[in-house]
Amino acid sequence: MARKPALMYRQVKGQAYTRREYMGGVPNNRISQYDMGSSAEFPIVLTLKVENRVQVRHTALEAGRIAANRVMSKRAGAANYHLKVRAYPHIVLRENKLATGAGADRVSSGMRNAFGKNVGTAARMDHDQAIMTISCGPAHFALAKEALWKASMKYPTPCYVDIEKGKELVA
Repeated sequence: MARKPALMYRQVKGQAYTRREYMGGVPNNRISQYDMGSSAEFPIVLTLKVENRVQVRHTALEAGRIAANRVMSKRAGAANYHLKVRAYPHIVLRENKLATGAGADRVSSGMRNAFGKNVGTAARMDHDQAIMTISCGPAHFALAKEALWKASMKYPTPCYVDIEKGKELVA
């Protein structure tokens, strides 16, 4: 069965489906790390926030993390920043798989008992909620902003960068 496009899952519809103890196997979370870089305190904190209410799949969260981490680690060095993914994919996504092709009418039951099987997880994001945060020094401010912009291209909604701490250092 082919993977469905992200636009099928990005709209927030229906009740949250999170009770894993009642489900028969949920696919593993693709996000391998939530904290990267140095654990030191940095004077500037930049946050990537979503503009709309949306669901972001765990594969998109991992793709954004990889994009931002690659820019920061290659050009700033691992000791000069701290990156934190602040969204966790709790919502379990379901799909009612239908058979296609010759003889599919005997195999498939259409919309009868169409609850669906677990196919992935997603994080529900509200308006102005943070997805990712980068802390860095004043020398790497522009680089951190570029890293968050590259990460925002992986998400299914427009995003913006908010300077939470250290505005006076970059002005």
